[in-house]
Amino acid sequence: MSEKKEEKSKGLIEFYSSYSDLFQFFCSTTTIHGAIRLVCTERNKMKTAFWSMLFVASFGLMYWQFGIIFGHYFSYPVSMSLTLEHKKLLFPAVTVCTLNPYRYKEVESELKELDSLTADTLFELYRYNTSQHGTSDDSMQSDIRRSNRIILSAPDRVPLQVLDEPAAEHARTENQMAGTDINNPALYKGEFRKIGFKLCNASGLSCFYQAYSSGMDAVREWYMFHYVNIMVQVPMVTNPLQETHIRDFVFSCKFNHASCNQGNYTYFNHPVYGNCYTFNGGSTGNLWSSTKPGRENGLSLLLRTEQNDYIPFLSTVAGARVMIHRQNQPPFMEDEGFNIRPGVETSISMKKVSRQQLGGLYSDCTEDGSDIGVENLYNSNYTQQACVRSCFQVTLVQRCGCGHYFYPLPEGAQYCNYKKHKTWGHCYYRLYKEFKANDLGCFTKCRKRCLESEYHQMTGYSKWPAKDSGKWIHHILAKQNQYNFTTNSREDVSKLTVYFQELHHKTVGESPSINAATLLSNLGSQWSFWFGSSVLSVIEMVELLIDFFVLSTILLFRHYCIQREENQDPEITISTVSYPHYANENSEFNSEESMGNHFDVVADVSAPPAYETLDLDLPPSAAQCITGCKCVHCASFISHEVEDLMSDLAGDP
Repeated sequence: MSEKKEEKSKGLIEFYSSYSDLFQFFCSTTTIHGAIRLVCTERNKMKTAFWSMLFVASFGLMYWQFGIIFGHYFSYPVSMSLTLEHKKLLFPAVTVCTLNPYRYKEVESELKELDSLTADTLFELYRYNTSQHGTSDDSMQSDIRRSNRIILSAPDRVPLQVLDEPAAEHARTENQMAGTDINNPALYKGEFRKIGFKLCNASGLSCFYQAYSSGMDAVREWYMFHYVNIMVQVPMVTNPLQETHIRDFVFSCKFNHASCNQGNYTYFNHPVYGNCYTFNGGSTGNLWSSTKPGRENGLSLLLRTEQNDYIPFLSTVAGARVMIHRQNQPPFMEDEGFNIRPGVETSISMKKVSRQQLGGLYSDCTEDGSDIGVENLYNSNYTQQACVRSCFQVTLVQRCGCGHYFYPLPEGAQYCNYKKHKTWGHCYYRLYKEFKANDLGCFTKCRKRCLESEYHQMTGYSKWPAKDSGKWIHHILAKQNQYNFTTNSREDVSKLTVYFQELHHKTVGESPSINAATLLSNLGSQWSFWFGSSVLSVIEMVELLIDFFVLSTILLFRHYCIQREENQDPEITISTVSYPHYANENSEFNSEESMGNHFDVVADVSAPPAYETLDLDLPPSAAQCITGCKCVHCASFISHEVEDLMSDLAGDP
């Protein structure tokens, strides 16, 4: 029995019998510096307290440094790297536009009413007498009176007018709400600040005032609003100039000393900038590549920039519109393009620069736009500008029931015009104010791409052709293209040259400043600095925590068992063995014996017999002990004799 207790005691001691044993064993055997001092100085309480405070303080400072390291890691910092590669470069796409939306001979019948209304407006506001058809003052007054009749018969026309003071004040308030700084003084002079037009809803209770500080801007915006309504009503077949008219705009095209063909360009029509042609767009033919830098190894275009058939109220700039961009990217000429002058050779040298950002937790960029919740209405790859315009167009269709003519339409929608949608102008301009203030959230939803390629450009200008060589150049161009130049033939042509300045591709990339390996290295450095230990020491700490948890579980379970035993009521059981009465052998007893030797133990409580009547055959020594009962040996002997007697009685009868 004592051996079992000793074995149990040894097993408990091996696993630790208390927290004191656990921590004493850990401090005595761990490889963490300073922990042994907590044990070897246990007789000196002052030193023990000092080393305990030092140990806890070191742990606190170390974990404070851990917090700083983890905070820096979860801020996801990045490092910038610059990579310079010298290799053959893919030539970008180049888009050029005529800056002439529609020539008079193509849409003169549709725009005649608008031109008459514009001439009348200019005369009423600025007393400007248009003479584009060479008419006299009397005939002009007749045209104005006829235009007034047109205005009265066309109530859907929105007039350009001088706004009264309440309307001008309302327009200033809306501009301030749209983001104009109230503290900055406006550049308005006189009554020119009141030029604009008014757009109201169907009930006429809510009106929007579009006011301008410049009369030129007011006339152009007002003309553009009516121009869009007219263009929507014109069949799409007669809207654009035919693609075969590229010879009327591009006199010559060559790349890397080779002439261009029809597979090198694509055509589209821009509502404001007219016919546009994209060279090396990638949709047809093989893509161009540059193996040498320099202007002789790039793209050279000779463009026609004649201004005789421009729309004077819409095309206020002469020349051509140019944009350099990536393949399969929609060219937004109004935002990223630039104009080239007529009679000038424009040389554009490029350097390709790419920027690779980290997505996910490091920035809000998108890989391909698939995670952007905006429908891309453009048949191209994702760009931030395409997403923003798609977002505005989709919102416009939802709010106003129609889409703007300048943007592609969602499926099942139709363009706005004031014959079908009489109040679309009021809805559009109000929504556009919200759009510019980012109240629609389009600029927030549409994130930039993680990989962006840009072409840094340097532009040079020179007069072309020179005075002495202009005659023979114009003569050859006239014979080759069957085109009659004007007297000032220098203003009819423009030359464009696009080339790589160098074949160095710069890539600005991002990489995590702290990766997993760096994080572990920093944590290990702090651990070694404060405790001079290694990874095995960390495992020892983990083992200590596991042992602490197991020991706590065992002690809690033991405490629970003790509490349970103490809460139970004590039960006292007295059992007396009675021997069977062999004299009463009946059938019932025999039957009970035959059934598996089943015995009933019954407590037989009766008066004790007279000890004088007991005739015990005992030895003389036993009799002497019973008579005297003065020695312990006799008492022991009696107890053994009684036990033998009980064993004999329990045997077979």
